[in-house]
Amino acid sequence: MKNSVINVLGVNITITSIGEDDFICLTDMAKAKNDDSRAADVIKNWIRGRSTIEFLGVWESIYNPQFKVVEFDHFRREAGLPTFTMSVTNWVEKTQAIGIFSKSGKNGGTYAHKDIAFEFGSAISPSFKLFVIKEYQRLKDIESNIYGIEWNVKRVLSKANYQIHTDAIKKYIIPKYGYTQAKEWILYADEADLLNLVLFRCTAKQWRDSNPERVLHGENIRDMASINELAVLSNLESLNSILIKNNVSKRERFKILNETAREQKETLDKIDIIKSVKKESDGTFLRLTKKNKN
Repeated sequence: MKNSVINVLGVNITITSIGEDDFICLTDMAKAKNDDSRAADVIKNWIRGRSTIEFLGVWESIYNPQFKVVEFDHFRREAGLPTFTMSVTNWVEKTQAIGIFSKSGKNGGTYAHKDIAFEFGSAISPSFKLFVIKEYQRLKDIESNIYGIEWNVKRVLSKANYQIHTDAIKKYIIPKYGYTQAKEWILYADEADLLNLVLFRCTAKQWRDSNPERVLHGENIRDMASINELAVLSNLESLNSILIKNNVSKRERFKILNETAREQKETLDKIDIIKSVKKESDGTFLRLTKKNKN
């Protein structure tokens, strides 16, 4: 889970990412219509409306297999009556909804999936909704560009370290076992697959056999690696070259590389790469944005 913030017409709006889905803070959005003390009332009035109940029900029916349709139909019949009341907590508990939720503590408030949050924006004003969508898309574009740049940098670094890796093979393994020049490629491929097995749990051939369409597009196993995997791969190539130089057996190298990969992946997977890179680049981005506006 990670948090980001966009600013819409002077209002800071928190976005929480859970897996592949973004949930936008409705409580923050409501501040654009009323002050902090009235935000809860704005959400409560919105969620009790018939059109809102129907929209939430349709969204849940599409994306939530556990959604309780019977309870939803009951709410839909009651919606619009003077006696009908509804809260986010009641909606979630009764229907097992997943598109909206409330949480307490730091960054607390009511959050909704971006589809629902954009719909809520209409309750503030059509123009506000458009500004929310615009700033949200700007955030996604920034994250996407940063991810692409970071991935390319890691890929280049991995290729550079691969040269160090192959040089170690050429200097210390080929002379030792007397490979002919015609068969050197077998050794290079074998050592590359040692790293593939450690990191990706399959050889290059196994990956190609399982991904024929990607192979047709000229992709290989390492083109599919994440930023974290590329960082680990680069380190493994460098480490393996040192182990080769020190005449460590292949079996022992596999054990060392495997343990190293496991430890490094565990560490890097705890880090939000996009968020850390974004922090470093925010100053530059803001300066460029101001420059373009001027």
